[in-house]
Amino acid sequence: MSGAAEYSLGDIALFAELAPQQRQAIEQQTSFQRYGAGEQIIDRNSPTRDLFCVVRGSVRVVIHAPSGRDVSFEDIDAGGHFGELACVDGEPRSASVVAMLTTVVARIPPDALHQVLLDHPRLALALLRRMATVLRHATDRILDLSTLGANNRIYADLLRRAKPNPKLGPKAGVIYPIPTHQDLAGRVSVTRETVTRALGDLARADVVVKDGARLVVPDMEKLLDMVTRFRTDVVVNKSDIGWFL
Repeated sequence: MSGAAEYSLGDIALFAELAPQQRQAIEQQTSFQRYGAGEQIIDRNSPTRDLFCVVRGSVRVVIHAPSGRDVSFEDIDAGGHFGELACVDGEPRSASVVAMLTTVVARIPPDALHQVLLDHPRLALALLRRMATVLRHATDRILDLSTLGANNRIYADLLRRAKPNPKLGPKAGVIYPIPTHQDLAGRVSVTRETVTRALGDLARADVVVKDGARLVVPDMEKLLDMVTRFRTDVVVNKSDIGWFL
């Protein structure tokens, strides 16, 4: 679908500050591809270097562990992008990406992206901010894995996903849509059975309440307290963490 007229980069957040003619110049070097739900878009260690933008649909960043378990890192919806690390440093991909829905992605060759970054420093800054966000999320997960037990890693992930909803109360949050147990298990490196038990415990204590297709957290401060109460003290060598400070 290279150069498909029905698709554009107009809704991609990374290029929001570019004028229409500037985006069109990039589109002339861009190919658009459609993937079905569950189809792999890129494979970890793949030699490809393109930047991918999600034009329609949604994708998930995962690593397929040798044990057979999938470790999920992030879901990226339409308007987002992925693949910038390999595009910038030329190294193999660090994770795989699969389509969650019928998805259309734009593939921008590395040379084209490099030129855009040189021509538009504000866009380069936006890319750096996105990479910084990914790095911060990674450090949060490292901390959770180092200091929290299985159940509390689940609680911490729910807390990160919950969006404040003042209509339901001053401390309320909502997770929509409700993540599957397999999804939660993959994100925090536990079994699906552990997720089932943990969510059951939270529901019985009214810490979370299922409401149709959404999960309501009536008091996010209570959930935060459950996470921090069981976080153990841990000593980490500064040389091990200096790269992400």
